[in-house]
Amino acid sequence: MAYPIIATVPLGAPPWPTLDPFLFCVHHVDAYPRGNDVMGPVGSLAGRNIGNDFAGKDGWRMYHGGTVPGFPSHPHRGFETITIMRGGFVDHSDSLGATARFGAGDVQWMTAGKGVVHAEMFPLRARDEENPLELFQIWLNLPRADKMVDPYFTMMWDHMIPTVEHTDDDGRITRVRVIAGRLGGATPPSPPPNSWASRPEADLAIQTITLDAGARYVIPAANAGTLRALYLFNGASTVAGAALPSGHIVQVAPEAPIEVVAGLYPVDLLMLQGRPIGEPVVQHGPFVMNTAEEIRAAFADYQRTRFGGWPWPKPDPVHARETGRFAQHADGRVEKVS
Repeated sequence: MAYPIIATVPLGAPPWPTLDPFLFCVHHVDAYPRGNDVMGPVGSLAGRNIGNDFAGKDGWRMYHGGTVPGFPSHPHRGFETITIMRGGFVDHSDSLGATARFGAGDVQWMTAGKGVVHAEMFPLRARDEENPLELFQIWLNLPRADKMVDPYFTMMWDHMIPTVEHTDDDGRITRVRVIAGRLGGATPPSPPPNSWASRPEADLAIQTITLDAGARYVIPAANAGTLRALYLFNGASTVAGAALPSGHIVQVAPEAPIEVVAGLYPVDLLMLQGRPIGEPVVQHGPFVMNTAEEIRAAFADYQRTRFGGWPWPKPDPVHARETGRFAQHADGRVEKVS
């Protein structure tokens, strides 16, 4: 078999490069301080470009938030967002009237389809200790046939997502969280019904993989024609025999099992895998379609309809500090977790 590594690229500044069918991948890591009375950061915001603060001053960002960090109301069309929480909380609100709070271990998978407006705010709930936040947001494309489906979101709560543990011959452990696709007998909750991931032929997989220091783990082979990328975002490791420092993307051949060996410290990586959709991609800001004409139509539709309007009293709504993890869907269905 040919050498299994196709390309190796430094991660660089986010967003990170992706392969079809993925469009976007960003890793948010913010060492937020204690929260104030309105769940914003304690202390002065002086020196920050409020409304567009991505500089990372003092180890954290306000993003587009003015009081609470996060992303106030903004539109999407033509793709899906997958938000993988590793620390902190997100308060979601959208133009369909749906809302949620989810936290560490949870995943929200949202199909934007023909158009949705949503807000993603990061409430700093803890008053007496820091509020670290860590999450991945991944954009997954929709094929032309599904770009104009109705918006929809699925919550995959922490207790619903399987973790597979593998112990190597030296007793070192690798833990794999299976967010999409199967791994052995582990099957995660189903993605939204119109997702590219819902098609068996898509061979789509999303996993976060954590190796103990010195651990060895073999990623099973995928189907021919699938594209697979490993994002080594924490820790040095050896991938298919190639020694790599932390902070690299490795595109690997799908047909080959890939051995990963952690170095002197634990290693974290994200795996994104899927059969490419193989259609033209035209993106402008929050809209991803197949042609420039469809992008112009998306902007016109948004200006005319606001994708259903905004039913919330402000663009950056957050829930009460004491509110636990929950989701209220557009059809009125409510899930309560804690």
